[in-house]
Amino acid sequence: MIHFIVATHGPLAAALLESGRMVYGDLPGVQAVCLTEQAGIEGFRRDFSAALEAASVDADGVLVLCDMQSGTPWNVACESAFNPLTQPPVAAVAGVNFPMLLQTDEVMTACDVHHAAAKLIDLTLPTLVQAKPVDTAQTDDF
Repeated sequence: MIHFIVATHGPLAAALLESGRMVYGDLPGVQAVCLTEQAGIEGFRRDFSAALEAASVDADGVLVLCDMQSGTPWNVACESAFNPLTQPPVAAVAGVNFPMLLQTDEVMTACDVHHAAAKLIDLTLPTLVQAKPVDTAQTDDF
C-alpha cells in the first residue's frame, strides 16, 4: 500500500485535498503539508517529518506530490527520498494537480513506490490538454 503526502508552497496542498474530498469523497492515505510564511522552512521541515512518520505506518512506500521541482517542498521530500535509511521508501513527483491527486486511488495498492510514481505520471499526462475548437458537431448519441 502506498500512502501520499501533497507538499506545496502556501495553502495549495490543503486546497487540493479539500477539493478532492468534495469531488471524490474521502482520500485515504493522503495528507497535506503546506509551506507557510509564518512557519518558514524549519516549520515546514517539522510538519513534513510528522506527516512522513504518520504516512509511513503500514505503508510499503510514501509518494510525495510536490507543486514544483527545486522548491522547498521538493528539496525536503528529496532528502527523504534519497536517504537509503528512509523506511518505507519515499519517492517524489513534481507538478501535482487535481487530476493527479484523484488518480492516487489508481496506484495506492502498489507495493513499489517508484513504480507507483511512474504510473501516476503516466495516468496524469493525458489530462494536460489545450482547449481547441471542435471541427465536427458532437451528438448526444453514445
